[in-house]
Amino acid sequence: MIPEAQFFHLSLDALYILGFDNYFQLINPAFEKLVGRSAAEILSKPFIEFMHPDDRLLTLNAVEECKKGIPINSLENRFQCQDGSYRWLDWTIYPALAEARIYGIGRDVTSRKHMEETQRDAEERLRMMVESVQEYAIFSLNTDGYISTWNTGAERLFGYTENEILGQSFGIIYTPEDRAIGAAVKEMSKAAETGRAEDVRWHLRKDGSRFFADGVLAPIYEKTGALRGFTKVARDMTERKQIEEERSHVLESESLARREAERASHLKDEFLLTLSHELRTPLNAILGWSHLLRPGKMDQDKIEHGLKVIERNVRSQVQLIDDLLDMSRMISGKLNLNRQCVDLISVIESALETVYLSAQAKKISLDAVLDPFASNVSGDSARLQQIIWNLLSNAIKFTPKGGRVEVVLQRVESHVEISVSDTGPGIPPEFVPYIFDRFRQADSSTTRNHGGLGLGLAIVKHLTELHGGSVRLKSPSNGQGATFIIELPLMVLKPEDCDADIFMNAVVDSTFENVKILVVDDEPDTRELIKVVLEECHAEVITAASSQQALEVLEHDQIDILISDIGMPEEDGYQFIQKVRRLGSETSKNIPAAALTAYARPEDRQRALLSGYQIHIAKPIEPSELITVVSNLTKLILQG
Repeated sequence: MIPEAQFFHLSLDALYILGFDNYFQLINPAFEKLVGRSAAEILSKPFIEFMHPDDRLLTLNAVEECKKGIPINSLENRFQCQDGSYRWLDWTIYPALAEARIYGIGRDVTSRKHMEETQRDAEERLRMMVESVQEYAIFSLNTDGYISTWNTGAERLFGYTENEILGQSFGIIYTPEDRAIGAAVKEMSKAAETGRAEDVRWHLRKDGSRFFADGVLAPIYEKTGALRGFTKVARDMTERKQIEEERSHVLESESLARREAERASHLKDEFLLTLSHELRTPLNAILGWSHLLRPGKMDQDKIEHGLKVIERNVRSQVQLIDDLLDMSRMISGKLNLNRQCVDLISVIESALETVYLSAQAKKISLDAVLDPFASNVSGDSARLQQIIWNLLSNAIKFTPKGGRVEVVLQRVESHVEISVSDTGPGIPPEFVPYIFDRFRQADSSTTRNHGGLGLGLAIVKHLTELHGGSVRLKSPSNGQGATFIIELPLMVLKPEDCDADIFMNAVVDSTFENVKILVVDDEPDTRELIKVVLEECHAEVITAASSQQALEVLEHDQIDILISDIGMPEEDGYQFIQKVRRLGSETSKNIPAAALTAYARPEDRQRALLSGYQIHIAKPIEPSELITVVSNLTKLILQG
């Protein structure tokens, strides 16, 4: 027996050697047993005579490819047995060109193929059965995802008739957001890979309305095993979804309300306890020393000491009451600012003087680094000093003896920063999210080391935001001190410019000759005011009531400076400046621009600068400040 036959004889798989003349040269006993034919019979005829007529062309093409040196990893065909029946075999064939042979290994897959065929028949019968189902949308897709069948339930659910929907893409029933992520394609891919794809999502009706549905997408196969398409079954779950959402919302609302009530009750109890302690403690000293001083029998030194104690505790009570009144005004929206031009250096120095004795008593060094070019803001000097005083008092309160507190004032782009740092224990990480909440304290227990109502930082935050600024905590790591940073919009005026007489002189002395300024604002009074102020300084002013009018001006006129409102109908100032920067001319791309707007939050200022403006100024604006803004913008022209 030849060596190949010895090897073949041992294999449990069906093995053969096929010559390039399409005759089997050798088969093994497993092959004979599988098809019930003898080797002599199989070797006597061309192999194609044993193939099922429907598989002959496919098999011949595969053999011809193999003769060219291309191996075939999987070739499924039906081989005729001795009794006339056919068995499905899955072949792997390898070419041996030098020998003019093809080696084949086959496995019996008849059971699997029968199961697949049975499954396809069942699916077909199921499809026929559900054609008239009304409660479920049932439809089919081809392999490219186009709708090929559509039952009456689908018509009722999605609103499309069969004539309207056949040939349409599967994605037509998906929401725009699901189409954007390719949900339909992903669903078909999953169904093809795993045999089914379940989804629970919002779908789109013909009229554009949405409904919530759950569904299953399953693949449909041909008898040959090739993918023929998919079938989809879906049902409307909107009512159930709404009930679940309402129930979940109610439960969540109730839970939130309960937690909030418990939290409010707890905070109220803590606050009342703290308030009682903070008010009674100075009263105890005041009342006690008042009784001691009444008989008049103490020496002068003790009298002086007692009076100082009374005065100190009265001031402490006054401060507590002031804080409570301020917080009440803030909550009710009745706290107003007396705005004016404020020199921050003077404000900070005054606050430092106020806390100097407290720092000296604890041997804490007070350091200040103040930038003279970052000193001017628009605001209420008393309230700004209250902000700094609160931060300094907190820093001194929590800094141990011999520590250090530092105040830094600096200019950062279009705003100023005031930072107050200390070398105290820092803020516990778990308390950081609540650091600016009113009546909240990191330690509210009866054994706490520091007094207070927990209002100082809440007042700081509110007053800072009233000035168009923001406050944040930096480096909150416990044990490494704390740094609070105040950001305030920079005022471009010098302190002396706030005087009305000097302002009038500034208007007369300033000149913007040969400077053409475009003012864009939808408010006529604002346009007129800006026009009058700048024309007094000899500028040529063109006004526009909308961004569209302004763009038309820019296309035909050579504009040197642009001043634009942000909040305008149809198109706001952010969109407008972006269009200006995209205009073709270099002048428009680089034109100095100021955003003059009532949107005065820090994020509004940042957005304006990122959109393309060089300066952000909050309304209302003083005429003298407007002149200074234009002066700064003219400097940009010279620099350009």
